[in-house]
Amino acid sequence: MKIERGELVALMGPSGCGKSTLLNIIGGLLPADSGVIDLEDRKYGLKNPSAVVDVRRSLVGWIFQDFHLLDHLTALDNVAMALEISGVPSKEADERARAALERVNLSDRMDHIPDQLSGGQQQRVAIARAIAGERPILLADEPTGNLDIASGAEVLQLFKELCHDKENPISILMVTHDPDLASKADRMLLMRDGVVAASDIRSAWGIEDGGEEE
Repeated sequence: MKIERGELVALMGPSGCGKSTLLNIIGGLLPADSGVIDLEDRKYGLKNPSAVVDVRRSLVGWIFQDFHLLDHLTALDNVAMALEISGVPSKEADERARAALERVNLSDRMDHIPDQLSGGQQQRVAIARAIAGERPILLADEPTGNLDIASGAEVLQLFKELCHDKENPISILMVTHDPDLASKADRMLLMRDGVVAASDIRSAWGIEDGGEEE
């Protein structure tokens, strides 16, 4: 599979087909049995996570179904702290965190703690945390799973804006079980038994025209 710079790609498939495993390999959290990940000038995929710390630190950002925010920290501090942990000086981390929160339309919520934010706003803080590291690709694992329909639509629109940004486009690979959400991505891939089976829902699940999905 190949993802272009500035592309939003939805990845679907039955439970257990390998979607999350693939994300973990791309993100440097798991070694693959074979093959290679070619991301910018870095080739990896078969090495243990301890050998690809640089991938997790500077190349790949994560967005999860659960927001993983620290309850006692403001939105700004949640984003800035992640940068400081990766070695960014405090002043620069603060500046980059503010810019990232502005980019996700949370400039008026920077000083709010998670309990003062809606679910959609908390997910936008998590997205700001991911993009503040200026990584070329984000991996989103069911990013709207804990959101209502309206908030989920807002997150998807934000993804599209980030990918299609003319000055600093990023790529997003999004795992989702929601066909409607996937249909709004730039492209859709479907997995079955660990391989990309098709680029549309019907053929991936073996549904004939006029047939019914079991």
